[in-house]
Amino acid sequence: MPPIPVVSIVTPLYNAQSFIAETIESVQKQTFSEWEMIVVDDCSADKSAEIVDAIAKKEPRIRLIRLDKNSGPAIARNIAIKASYGRYIAFLDSDDLWLPQKLEKQIDFIRRTDAGLVYSGYHMIEEESGERIGTVSIPARVDYRELLKQNVIGCLTALYDTEKLGKVYMPEIMKRQDFALWLKILKQIPYAYGLNEPLACYRVRNASVSSNKILSSLYNWKLYRDIEKLPLHRALYYFGWYTYRSFLKYKIIKERG
Repeated sequence: MPPIPVVSIVTPLYNAQSFIAETIESVQKQTFSEWEMIVVDDCSADKSAEIVDAIAKKEPRIRLIRLDKNSGPAIARNIAIKASYGRYIAFLDSDDLWLPQKLEKQIDFIRRTDAGLVYSGYHMIEEESGERIGTVSIPARVDYRELLKQNVIGCLTALYDTEKLGKVYMPEIMKRQDFALWLKILKQIPYAYGLNEPLACYRVRNASVSSNKILSSLYNWKLYRDIEKLPLHRALYYFGWYTYRSFLKYKIIKERG
């Protein structure tokens, strides 16, 4: 048995055979080594689970959990959170990457600031080549109301402290689960704190860049009304902010690309 980890890394897996080995390798290259990685396979139809299983046989810090039926990323992540042993919970999707000092810098930061939830900037990379196509900067801190205007916390950069918060689970919705989780946490603590330094790489999937903008807006609206239970006038206010900031974000990405 490996020692009890300091950080538990939550990774939902679904049909990511082209990327999952590289994702795991980015975790294995962390300068902070006291981690466990819990990969929950959501009934992949490709060889994703077999790839993880082969790596896990040589790497005791990795655990693979296979689901009996396809349940969606929120349930997969929650199963990993429930199975975790670490004080800190971090998130990394099966096609994204961490830079080597990601955990080391964030653990040092969260211990110095006594924060409950931390996050960082990140690079955006092209789906196939992995080339950098932009960098996302983030504010030094954000509270509940400010986060409602725009989700500035990239899921692949987030890390929270279970000693302060307990194990906090994602609402079991199809989209915006991570956004809903940060809002849930920020009802417990005044601020989340950010390291404005890129510590991860978000893979921009070609199929999801522009075609899902309308759907994303609809899911955001449902989050305001159905999950956060905002009255209509407040939901309209924050949806206006979301639309405006999303436009600015994609404009910057397009100009840089």
